[in-house]
Amino acid sequence: MPPRIHLSLPHMGGREPEFIKDAFDSNWIVPLGPNVDGFEKDLEAFLRDGVYVAALTTGTAALHLGLVLLGVEAGDEVLCQSFTFSASANPIRYQGATPVFVDSEPDTWNISPYFLEEAIRDRIKKGKKPKAVIPVHLYGMPAKMDEILSVANRYEIPVLEDAAESLGSTYKGISCGTFGDLAALSFNGNKIITTSGGGALVSGNETFIRKARFLATQARDTAPHYQHSEIGYNYRMSNICAGIGRGQMFVLPDRVKRRRVINRLYREGLSAIEGVSFQTEFSSDYYSNYWLTSIIVDPSKTNGVTREDIRLACESANIETRPLWKPMHLQPVFKECPFYGDGTSDRLFENGLCLPSGSILTDVQINEVILNVKTTLL
Repeated sequence: MPPRIHLSLPHMGGREPEFIKDAFDSNWIVPLGPNVDGFEKDLEAFLRDGVYVAALTTGTAALHLGLVLLGVEAGDEVLCQSFTFSASANPIRYQGATPVFVDSEPDTWNISPYFLEEAIRDRIKKGKKPKAVIPVHLYGMPAKMDEILSVANRYEIPVLEDAAESLGSTYKGISCGTFGDLAALSFNGNKIITTSGGGALVSGNETFIRKARFLATQARDTAPHYQHSEIGYNYRMSNICAGIGRGQMFVLPDRVKRRRVINRLYREGLSAIEGVSFQTEFSSDYYSNYWLTSIIVDPSKTNGVTREDIRLACESANIETRPLWKPMHLQPVFKECPFYGDGTSDRLFENGLCLPSGSILTDVQINEVILNVKTTLL
């Protein structure tokens, strides 16, 4: 059996040990510390002037704190992109609120502005104005933020961006994760850069970030003893994990560049095959980090070959692929939640496949994947 080709493994840059060693040498083996402060500043500088960042344990924690800061409580409703990973929706339930799922549009595969407005109007008609909306930049592809923000602003509903997969992506030259009232980033081991685990909350509102840091450290009041006037969380990133992140920031542009090269190699190798299409930048306004290269396989044009046939053939060759996210409105845990759409995300899930895209992969490995996919299709 040949060595396994993984979907997306961590890719170290070389300078991470410097910051980790400094944490050990200075005995900052705790949450918070110089690396946390430095990592936050590095992210702020990368994203753009005027944003503030709180480094946290996970991207899920960032989404949860975002909802807390927006005042989401038990009995509320929150609009959420259906075509996403469950971490986008789970924090809504943490607050005792109900997710209202919105379908995707076919251009970017992200939340449909049309169905978003339809959902808002219907929920208001039913007496439940949503407290927030969570769009996702799926697989690194920017959502239609101008249209989404226009709808949200029209009804005065705050936006919490799920930018977990899109660090390094831009829309009209502006970094994903800086459009909404708040945004969440992820540094899980499979992301563009990693802190082993980890995430961050981003906002142009410094008060939000100050409050997030307070809540993330168990909401301890200023006092010589331990006093708590609010419920807090143990969500702050450790100084060691932040050291990994500081080292990763040096190679972030290279990691984005490599993933885009991998996407180009797949397109060159597979685009000519009838029935195979790619998630694609809709116009020059969109710049995707192509965190994962994803294809759609149309069996009506591939002599009946499905994405599942390709997945199983790749698995037999020790190549890891993965179906696209199963929409949240199809998940058993959310089966009672409202949904607005036309089935776009259902079709994407049924026919879509993520290909190995990690920046650590070589051209030879990518070509091996291409060969296996072509062999299955032709």
